[in-house]
Amino acid sequence: MLTLYITRHGETEWNIQNRMQGWSDSELTQKGTDNAISLGNRLKDVNLTAIYSSPSRRTAKTSELICGGRDIPIILNDNLKEINMGDWEGKTQTVIKDNYPNEYQAFWEMPHLFKPCSGESFDTLMDRVICVFDKILLENKEGSVLVVTHTVVIKAILSYFKKLPLEKLWEPPYIKDTSLTIVEIANAGDIKIKLEGCTLHTE
Repeated sequence: MLTLYITRHGETEWNIQNRMQGWSDSELTQKGTDNAISLGNRLKDVNLTAIYSSPSRRTAKTSELICGGRDIPIILNDNLKEINMGDWEGKTQTVIKDNYPNEYQAFWEMPHLFKPCSGESFDTLMDRVICVFDKILLENKEGSVLVVTHTVVIKAILSYFKKLPLEKLWEPPYIKDTSLTIVEIANAGDIKIKLEGCTLHTE
């Protein structure tokens, strides 16, 4: 059996400013760093065989902090990057809502109808997320693997595992920084979500 430990990067400067990040980046806050270290301590007794990470600076740094000096290979994969926000990147949600009211509403309330002015659609993101997780499952038949990525990627793969339609993408829980999701995948392909969006290590 393969166990996936899936987490989001630590809190960043743009997170606390309510700016959309997407493929752009900002540095981890002290809280984001501390939470990543706390998650590493929570997982210290898990024999992780690999860490798959988005190459974005915030996720790569989070991966290193969780790893904490252990000899675990960190594999960067572009398909684990956040949804590309295009012209929205770096802008606050208030500015986006004021200038793109229909698109902003669709993004959060009707993802299946969201048509970006630039950047990626949820359908495009879903295709690459399924692709990278198929790769992870192919390369790891058993053991424990950590995946460090972003909110929309995690919601997308959970929707896929649950066989939910795209319009249900944002169903609770929301994926907070360094929250832990655990998914068990049996050799027969049976998928069990054992934990979803847990933040006990940050409390």
